[in-house]
Amino acid sequence: MTVSSTALNQPFRRPRLLAHKELVFAIAGGLFFLAGLAAGPVELAVFFYILSYGVGGYFKAREGLTDLIHDRSLNVEILMILAALGAASIGYWSEGAILIFIFAMSGALETYTLQKSEKDLSELVKLAPEQAVLVTNGKTVTVPVDSLRRGDVVLVRNGERIPADGIVRRGASAVDESAITGEPVPVEKLDGSDVFNGTMNGSGTLEVEVTRENKDSLFQKMIALVDEAKTSRPPAQRFIERIEGPYVITVLIATALLIALPPLLWQAPFEATFYRAMVMLVVASPCAVVASIMPALLSAISTGARFGLLTKGGIPLEQLVKTNVIAVDKTGTLTKGSPRVTNVYALNGSEEQALAAVAGTEAESSHPLARAVTSYASRKGIQLRSPLTTTSHTGKGIEAAFEDGIWQIGNETWARADSWPEEARRQHRAWTSTGHTVIFALQDNTPRLMIALKDEVRPEAAAFVKEMTKYGIETVMITGDNEETAKAIASETGIRSWVSRCMPEQKVTEIERLRREKGAVVMIGDGVNDAPAMAKADIGIAMGSGTDVAVDTADMVLMKSDLSKIMLAVRLSSRLRRIVIQNLVFSSAVILFLLTANFAQSLTLPLGVIGHEGSTILVILNGLRLLRA
Repeated sequence: MTVSSTALNQPFRRPRLLAHKELVFAIAGGLFFLAGLAAGPVELAVFFYILSYGVGGYFKAREGLTDLIHDRSLNVEILMILAALGAASIGYWSEGAILIFIFAMSGALETYTLQKSEKDLSELVKLAPEQAVLVTNGKTVTVPVDSLRRGDVVLVRNGERIPADGIVRRGASAVDESAITGEPVPVEKLDGSDVFNGTMNGSGTLEVEVTRENKDSLFQKMIALVDEAKTSRPPAQRFIERIEGPYVITVLIATALLIALPPLLWQAPFEATFYRAMVMLVVASPCAVVASIMPALLSAISTGARFGLLTKGGIPLEQLVKTNVIAVDKTGTLTKGSPRVTNVYALNGSEEQALAAVAGTEAESSHPLARAVTSYASRKGIQLRSPLTTTSHTGKGIEAAFEDGIWQIGNETWARADSWPEEARRQHRAWTSTGHTVIFALQDNTPRLMIALKDEVRPEAAAFVKEMTKYGIETVMITGDNEETAKAIASETGIRSWVSRCMPEQKVTEIERLRREKGAVVMIGDGVNDAPAMAKADIGIAMGSGTDVAVDTADMVLMKSDLSKIMLAVRLSSRLRRIVIQNLVFSSAVILFLLTANFAQSLTLPLGVIGHEGSTILVILNGLRLLRA
């Protein structure tokens, strides 16, 4: 039995009638088989057996003949059809009928399990809103969500799904984000909070400013990931499907030889030889081998999606457990990505004047550190100054031109912090030793300001590092911060290896080095500067709160920025590998055992059918265990 492309490439809103029909036809075939057993006259029994063949075997025969005619490929369905017809041709109608019945039932079960494993994925589409209430000039009008543009304001009443990614501009509510994050607890949303397409508004009414068009929303990215995950196949499955055709041809040739040679060479009875050939045709079929991977993989993908873990196909989930090293960015990955200003140190002038220039420059940036500085200045009531021009220097900082001079705002290397006054350097060392990040500001090359920021380490970070170690995976932190800050964060999380003062382009070099020295590497990040390194790694994982570039580059996406989801992914990957190996070993062993029993002439066709199809059902059910987290 094959995991057909037809079963895997159905549209999301697939009618259930097809699955029901397959099951109903299989059961009807079984009833006709029982009627044949109970019938008295031989002619009546054969009539019921023919009905059992035609009704019970309809779907599998259609699938096999379609592949044969349109794709010019042989599959296990053809083997089963030939075996049943062969049994009937020598008078073993009941054996052929039971073969068709059990084969049809196992096929119906396989279709059911595939649909069940896809259910959590396909339900996403049903949650996507199709219309939105647009607010223009104080009036509301209902429009399609595809017509929304950045800057539009939409009204979301209580109990409605939010139609677009955006920022709350008015109102307060608790929003159920379980469709994206898998977490059942509603999240409080206030003025300035981010909200996402497809999530459910609670009891309050919100006015939301659209920040992404529908096609670019996080929810639509989820749906795209789902579509890719549902249709992709890992290398092992592709290998099995590639050899299925040649294997079937080999079995057919062996069957033909088994039918022809014994009567010709040893005068064996043709009927007995033909019977043995039909048994071999059944038990040599690789149904269970073919079904060993995809039901298990789809079940694992489905479970991940239910808990807010999405993968671009099955390959990343299959390969994750083979990883040797996980490289993690610091800001927004190991930490919450919401730093706050804790201290300010001013030199050579007014602190307020310097903050006005620095915060005014940072106001144009979406970087978490920039937002923290701007927010701090606003809370202090400082009037921000707008620069005349700005020039960004990736990995270093930003340069801004004001009427009173050129300001440089960035890291210690760019600011040449080692040339600052001793007191400032001492203060800098004290801050970094406790895990602070420090922003430096110079006006016309004159030191003016140091700003200390602290980002809270994620509460699950230490447990994440510990669990990765349990699986034999080393965690390496890669950060642009200085050595002291990196060391402090590493100590807090239990990380033993880190790379500090790492520019974005150097992250790629570090990933290449880790791959060369240690083997398969995973890169976890959330920012634009992490995207090249994520692309270079064997597997890239993006935090859901990250930038569009990071999410688009990643092989896996955490819809909630929670490192425990990566622990879930590794556990699923480990279980998937274990179950697939169990299935392949078991199914291969059953085939070898049944073939041996057949050549020893101690296996009947009904027992061969039960053993063969029973093993197929067992491997499918074993894979279905991955639906439990």
